[in-house]
Amino acid sequence: MGVNPSASAERRSRRFGRAGRFAAVTGVAGLTALTLSGCSTEEVLRFGWPKGITPQADQMMDLWTGSVIAALAVGVFVWGLIFWAVIRYRKKSDELPTQTRFNLPIEILYTAVPFLIIAVLFYYTAIVQTFVDKQKANPDVTVSVVAFKWNWQFLYPEELDADRQPIGTIGSTEQIPVLVVPTGERIRFVETSNDVIHSFWVPALLFKRDVIPGRTNSFEATINKGEEGAYVGRCAELCGTYHANMNFELRAVTSEKFDQFIAAKKSGASTYDALQSIGESPTATTTHPFKTKRDARTPS
Repeated sequence: MGVNPSASAERRSRRFGRAGRFAAVTGVAGLTALTLSGCSTEEVLRFGWPKGITPQADQMMDLWTGSVIAALAVGVFVWGLIFWAVIRYRKKSDELPTQTRFNLPIEILYTAVPFLIIAVLFYYTAIVQTFVDKQKANPDVTVSVVAFKWNWQFLYPEELDADRQPIGTIGSTEQIPVLVVPTGERIRFVETSNDVIHSFWVPALLFKRDVIPGRTNSFEATINKGEEGAYVGRCAELCGTYHANMNFELRAVTSEKFDQFIAAKKSGASTYDALQSIGESPTATTTHPFKTKRDARTPS
């Protein structure tokens, strides 16, 4: 008994029609979910990447966005091939299809294309990494970061008080240290540790660097103008008993306020009073001291 060509064509048409409707419904559902989530275009294009406050963070976001778009493009292409193969070559009879040993052009293609994709991603990764790690000969502001168990000391080595000592601030169990920096200026953070390995991390910078005893690490960043505010800082390296309590606050202010803050510190004012003098909160607003007292348990 022969097969009716028109009937076969009709069945194929119905199959492709169902696949098209499924794809359309999926696309509409995805767009609807995106719309109902209330995400802005900027948030969508970040693909879950947090918002940063520096040009370095912006460069990393661009790399992340490009990488995700490339991955989605490859994924959509592969999914398309899978669905096409499922529909086009679904079993129609018990007869085996034509068997082939290899296809040299296809094998060269699927070897060369992934290599090309990896090379492009490596190229842009190297560019962004170089930009993030770049340090200028003469930064606008230098901050010395000294980590110790379990707190921070911040010094401005180029700014000296009446006794020719660098001005700065140091944290305690009762007070969170506030590191004041200006926006729109190149800041170099020079890190040292007095005891064990710590890690200087301000999540809003989207960057962290270990603070290692016996070694000086450094990096530079510029906080964008208009991003003035208070940002929590943490130790990102498990450094001992009170590691979780080792917090600080980065206070980004305008260049004018920063100059006034430095002048107040040079005249002998405490960090608390200097912050008050420029209209800033004198204490940390993003975190608070933790109780470090331990109550001994009575043996049962």
